[in-house]
Order: sequence, then C-alpha cells, then structure tokens
Amino acid sequence: MAYKVLVVDDSSFFRRRVTDILNKDPKLNVIDVAVNGKEAVEKAILLKPDVITMDIEMPVLNGIDAVKQIMAKSPTAILMFSSLTHQGAKATLDALDAGALDFLPKKFSEIAKNTDEAGSLLRQRVVEIARKSSFEKPKAANQTGVTRPPIAKVRLTANVTKTSNSYTPEFSSALKDKKTLKRSSGKEYKLLAIGTSTGGPVALQKILVQLDQDFPLPIIIVQHMPAAFTAAFASRLNTLCKISIKEAADGDVLKPGCAYLAPGGRQMIIIGSENSAKIKILDDDSPKITFKPSVDISFGSAAKTFAGKVLGVILTGMGSDGKEGSRMLKAKGSTIWSQDEQSCVVYGMPQAVDKAGLSQLSLPLDSIAASMVKEIGHG
Repeated sequence: MAYKVLVVDDSSFFRRRVTDILNKDPKLNVIDVAVNGKEAVEKAILLKPDVITMDIEMPVLNGIDAVKQIMAKSPTAILMFSSLTHQGAKATLDALDAGALDFLPKKFSEIAKNTDEAGSLLRQRVVEIARKSSFEKPKAANQTGVTRPPIAKVRLTANVTKTSNSYTPEFSSALKDKKTLKRSSGKEYKLLAIGTSTGGPVALQKILVQLDQDFPLPIIIVQHMPAAFTAAFASRLNTLCKISIKEAADGDVLKPGCAYLAPGGRQMIIIGSENSAKIKILDDDSPKITFKPSVDISFGSAAKTFAGKVLGVILTGMGSDGKEGSRMLKAKGSTIWSQDEQSCVVYGMPQAVDKAGLSQLSLPLDSIAASMVKEIGHG
C-alpha cells in the first residue's frame, strides 16, 4: 500500500509540481493539499497522512507554527522546503527543532543538475521518512496495546545553555562522579569524529548539549547540509552547548572542548600530527564525490593524522557516506560506533557501517553522549 502524502504550500504551481513528482512513485500517493499552515493542521488531524511536505513562509499560519501544532496534535513525519538563505536556514532549523524530520531546498535546481535527478531525490527522501513514520506511528485511541512513542520523541525540548548544569536523567547518573569514570576499553583517544545526514541536526543537538565545557577532546562534525546552513547551525549549537562549536575554517587548530562543523559545499580534512592537528578546507569539484562535505573524506584524513586514536560515530542518515572513512579508521585501530536502527530517522549510514562489520557498538541516541564520556574517560 502506498504511503499517504499531504502537500502544503501557498503556491498553486509548487503544489502541482510536488504532487506530480511524488505521484510518479507507486510507493507514494498525494491524498490532498493545503494552502496554509492552519489548513495543514486540520488536514493532518483529519486525514492522518504518513508524510507532510511543508513550506515555511505561508499566510494565516506559517510552517514552523504548523509543525508545532501538528506534532502536538497528530505527530507526523514532516519534510520542510526551505530557501537557501541565512534567514531560511534559521527558519528551517526552527522547524527541525519543532519536530520536522528533514528538509530540502525549495529551488530544485539547487540540489540537482536536472529535473529528473531532483525529482528522484525528493521521492527518495519522502519514502525514507515515510518508512520512519509507519515504523513509529502510535496506535489509534480505540486500539489496545503499548506502542513506541511517536516521531516527536527524538526532539530535544530542554533549553540548555552554556551556563546551565542540567542534564537528562540518564546522563546525570553517568556524570554523578566523573572521577570514578573509567574508559570502557582502556584506549587512548585524541579525537572524536561524528558523521551524519538526514535527522542529524536533532541528533547532534541532543548529544552535544550533554558534553561538559571541559570535554577533553576536539570534535569534528560532518553533517550533510547546504553551504547556507552550516554557519547558522554551528551558531545555534554554540548557543545551546557548553562546549564551543564553530563552522570550521581553513587553518583552525584543533583544541579540546571545541567542535568544528564542516562547512557546506566544501570538504574538511585534518592535517598535521596528532599533537598539532589543523583543519584544511578544500573546494572539491570532483563529480565522483557525491557529498560536500563528505564523511568519508574527513574520516579518512583523521585516520592518517590520528591513526588508532579516534572515536568515530556514525549517526542517522541516508546512504552509505562514512563507511569507507570508518573502514580506514578501523584499519588504523580506531573505534567506530553507530546509532541503532530504532532511534534513527533514516537507518542508512549506520546500517552501512554495521553491515560492513565496522561498528563495535550500535547505540540508541539517548545513550550515546554518556557512552562517549565513559569511553573517553572524561575526568
């Protein structure tokens, strides 16, 4: 049976275009459209779609507020359409924080070389988050039995700031006495490397807010994200987290307690030695490299610089980027972890490293931060 899709946009042209693209996939069926956020909320409750595609700027009720209401009243997998501007980036991140699972640029020319490629990508994204929706959909009120919480469970609702000392309960118990924490494996680490894609912004936020400001390692992060988004995302994380977080720049020296987010549209590599490592940012026009930034490229460079002293973590995301980089890290003796299927928005990248036998641990999102601290021997 096809996944039911509700298309929401105030532009009749865009509604028709998205509907035509999605209906080309037999796994998808656009059951209705809505012209503003208020109508989207009403139809989400009435029609119970598996996926909603949502514009941000709309009359009556905007996309962000519509997402908030839908997630409160009838949790549904939501894909946002965004403009690739700084303001559009901030609004999209607000929508993700409100509960949306993924986003795509509204101008399809900005994500693909041709219309067919753009349509294929859109259909693929919608199918993937529809699968997540059907996996986590709560049962109707007249059904019995216990089900997993709805999609919104992965949202980070705590307003953590750099001056806050509040942690989630499970993390607080792990940090109760940092002096007694011992490395799970006894290994020495010099770098924490994280790679992610679809679902990554929420997952990263949930993990990074739980790290203390004296976290003993530098952190590199590769999140598949357009160039216009990474600076806004790094700024948001820096505001929420105790560690320092910035969009990586050429020449940045890796420092403990600092996280460096690869800039969108470019490649981030690590050069130098394990005790004097720096970031180099490259322009990469190679058609062979799908992702810019690429987890494989960043992880591969970390393997050359840090050898076996890296903890590499692959989080939720579509595709297999990170598998070869993880293979290079593991060949040098580094440790690879992955996010488990149940807590992923899309179990693609973690599944790739799991199936390749590269991941030593598959962990639920809620336990990754505490497990990192324990493994690294923080304190």
